[in-house]
Amino acid sequence: MGLVSAMPSGPGVIADELIAEIAAGVPPPIATFLLTSRQDAAGILEQHRVCRTTTLQLVDHVSHSDLRTLRARLPGIKLVQVVHVSGPESVEEARSVAGLVDALLLDSGNQKLAVKELGGTGRTHDWRVSRQIRETAGVPVFLAGGLRESNVVEAMQAVRPFGLDVCSGIRTNGKLDAVKLEGFVAQIHGAPEAAS
Repeated sequence: MGLVSAMPSGPGVIADELIAEIAAGVPPPIATFLLTSRQDAAGILEQHRVCRTTTLQLVDHVSHSDLRTLRARLPGIKLVQVVHVSGPESVEEARSVAGLVDALLLDSGNQKLAVKELGGTGRTHDWRVSRQIRETAGVPVFLAGGLRESNVVEAMQAVRPFGLDVCSGIRTNGKLDAVKLEGFVAQIHGAPEAAS
């Protein structure tokens, strides 16, 4: 369950206190993901002390040294680094960080804009690059970025990810849409074997 904290842009943001309340009520084995745009270990550790999720989804660049600090200070917490797939150069970016985290999440944001896009853009990216990352990363890979009922089966077949992350594709006017969610899930359940 993804819980979106403060972001420079994108839908679904809720307060850290609400994230903590929701995370505390989610029973195992369901994982709770804190989506954080913080980039330094000290800030991420401070936010996690409040939110208490089982997983940190790092949606912006975090240095290798800060990832090592997080791993050392939060041994029971899973780390998922988001890689915003912009082109073939994203393969090396993913490889360089894969050994420091538990999983990668491939998305379609843009960290170089004045107001960073760190998720929820509704845009797809080149799934051939994502497939290459999945084949070489050595850790589980989640796929995000513009997924919706009309393309999720194609995305699963193209990339064969460990899991999916959906946000904008199941929203209407910025709010979660039960009909879109049901259609999305129905497509997944009706798809031929697509997981790796």
